[in-house]
Amino acid sequence: LSILLILIIAIAITIGILYLVFRPKLPKYSVDQLRISQFNVSDNNTLYATFNVAITARNPNKKIGIYYEGGSHISAWYMDTKLCEGSLPKFYQGHRNTTVLDLPLTGQAPDASGLVNRIQEQLQQTNNVPLNLKVNQPVRVKFGKLKLFKVKFRVRCRLEVDNFGASNDIRISSSSCKFKLRL
Repeated sequence: LSILLILIIAIAITIGILYLVFRPKLPKYSVDQLRISQFNVSDNNTLYATFNVAITARNPNKKIGIYYEGGSHISAWYMDTKLCEGSLPKFYQGHRNTTVLDLPLTGQAPDASGLVNRIQEQLQQTNNVPLNLKVNQPVRVKFGKLKLFKVKFRVRCRLEVDNFGASNDIRISSSSCKFKLRL
């Protein structure tokens, strides 16, 4: 029991020292631009959607780098309906680095006539359409020269856009992103 207590105290001291040396800060994400190149319903009531999303990822840390690994997933949702999806590229984000990612998302939703009507009603009532972007990204964090085990970033962004047509300019009227870390 005393060996276990000493081990727990040693781990806590090590974590405390690492925190004081590296001063970790959470990365920050924002959605800067959304372009819709396709948003139409076919004869069989299937919605085809293609979005291009510009996301800015900021690493505010002085001594911590982030390796974005493969196996990521990003999706755009209206209410409970997934409109389109894609993935993030593999890359390394160094210390105090800002990276802008231009990501293509494509997808289709069956039985979409009601969905398109709800979006049109939402636009007429509020002049905005709520969208949710969900990102699941496996990463490895690099403390100095030490590369740690793989963890998952979960980012959820809520957007309000003023239009939803494929040929129109779309302005993001509000955007907020929340970040979670999963071991």
